[in-house]
Amino acid sequence: MGRFFQILAIFLLPVVLVGGVYLAGLTIPVPHLGRDYVITLVLPKAGQPVDLPKIYGPPDNSRPLVVIDAGHGGLDPGAVSGGRQEKDLVLALALALRDKLVAEGGVRVALTREDDTFLVRQERPEIARRMNADLFISLHADSAGDSEQAYGASVYTLSREASSEAAARFANRENNADLLNGVVVKNQSDPVNDILVDLSQRRVQETSREFGRLIEREGKGVHRFHSQSQRSAALAVLRAPDVPAVLFEVGFLTNPEDSARLTSAEGREEFATFLARAIRIFFARQSTSGG
Repeated sequence: MGRFFQILAIFLLPVVLVGGVYLAGLTIPVPHLGRDYVITLVLPKAGQPVDLPKIYGPPDNSRPLVVIDAGHGGLDPGAVSGGRQEKDLVLALALALRDKLVAEGGVRVALTREDDTFLVRQERPEIARRMNADLFISLHADSAGDSEQAYGASVYTLSREASSEAAARFANRENNADLLNGVVVKNQSDPVNDILVDLSQRRVQETSREFGRLIEREGKGVHRFHSQSQRSAALAVLRAPDVPAVLFEVGFLTNPEDSARLTSAEGREEFATFLARAIRIFFARQSTSGG
């Protein structure tokens, strides 16, 4: 996000300076007519990649790296219910999971965001790619509008064909999350890029599904899952070629029981414990199979 703040400072600095001078009661000398005055501003180069996050855990590149993505953030609150925002809930869960993995040792961990920062959706899997991550997990909380009946977690993996009509609607909603106030902020890919991405991901989709099943297995009896817990959809955030990736809908923010559990200290601890266990089992299997 470094380039964002650089650009922001460029536009705000003149306003701050003029405002400060006005409040101080100072006068500004007016330049003589007929003379040329040039102000030079150093802009960041276009297309510069986002800054990579900090890696926690052992300083050993041979240890597996998991990148945890707390969905939404900044101007994008995600689902909102009862005064609670999805972006805050999933960030707290991501931090709890990071702390659990680091405390247990042996696994390196990075977060796409550690505060209330907005990231373009395509930046999230790109971070995992550039860091050569071994696993990418995007955390979200579902919403059922005004209904409080829907409950339970679901695990999404990438597929060109949505596993159900509901998954297709969800993919459409999530992929459009980068449209803010009518301004398109997400990157657009052409058909050729779509084909290349699809080909590069076929071999990791089954690995991603394996991890999704591990999440449910390790969370059984501890975490509430939806009746349709394993789903697939064409989600932009999962397009991380060569990186096994899942989007974990941890529950429904609109369901009082789900929301209360996920926002409690006890609920976050239970969540971090079973998901950390699933991650370790996944890495152990990949190490054994040579994946």
